[in-house]
Amino acid sequence: MRELSLDRLRTLVAIADLGSFAAAARALNLAPPTVSLHVAELEERIGAPLLLRQRGQVRPSGIGETLIVRARRLLVDVDQALDEVRGQVLGRTGRVRLGASTGAIAHLLPQALEQLGCEQPGIDVQVAVLTSQETLARLASGRLDIGLVALPQPAADGLQVEPWRRDPVMAFVPAAWKKTPARITPAWLVERPLILNDASTRLSRLTAEWFATAALRPTARIELNYNDAIKSLVAAGYGAALLPHESTAAPPDPRIRMLPLRPALWRPLGLAWRSGALEPATEVVLEVLRGFRQG
Repeated sequence: MRELSLDRLRTLVAIADLGSFAAAARALNLAPPTVSLHVAELEERIGAPLLLRQRGQVRPSGIGETLIVRARRLLVDVDQALDEVRGQVLGRTGRVRLGASTGAIAHLLPQALEQLGCEQPGIDVQVAVLTSQETLARLASGRLDIGLVALPQPAADGLQVEPWRRDPVMAFVPAAWKKTPARITPAWLVERPLILNDASTRLSRLTAEWFATAALRPTARIELNYNDAIKSLVAAGYGAALLPHESTAAPPDPRIRMLPLRPALWRPLGLAWRSGALEPATEVVLEVLRGFRQG
């Protein structure tokens, strides 16, 4: 038996609900002969009567009732599917896969996701913790939709990257340390115990370049790739760290002094996505993130 037409099933359900062919025709905005044709086609495909006509009333047959029960479920599923697709087309719903480092996830991304949840609660953002190189590789292969990446990045076919934020890198120093200068230099910091980001991160390379301005090479007491853990160790007096500080971030733990660097150091981030037409939900998430842009 060939597949059943949803339009024919919708006509059958309308007749059962309204009790007549004429009422179903009016409700569905169809000509009466079209309604009769829909029923005839269904009965031909099923091979049995679906409706019983008695004394001016139309009622489902036993087989018709079985089909109508199933048809109602199908039509509800179809309507829900269409609503979901329309929502995605309009950018109100959908899934967006985003890759970012722990530094961005710790503070910047939660703010953006909170705003997105208020404005477009139907959009589901799935976050993966990745390095910038991993993020760009997954974007290129289609396994991510948006990335927050360290800058600069070399040009890559099929990918777009635009500047997003430029946040200062600050020295996070235990408050218990005495005689701390107002501005931290490489020469002063290299003599202290250090907690540094691990070598896989862009921040590690920025830090090494900052020390290199004074022809120095730092030795870390410990290397981590989780900024909150680093701050906890600083607060405990384990060592000092160089970390980005966003202007909207909360003040650090009272056991930490946050001090500017000399020379100044900045952590630039960019937004990355695949070239070409974007799904509406991806465009919505990009626009929310652009609202957190800072030069």
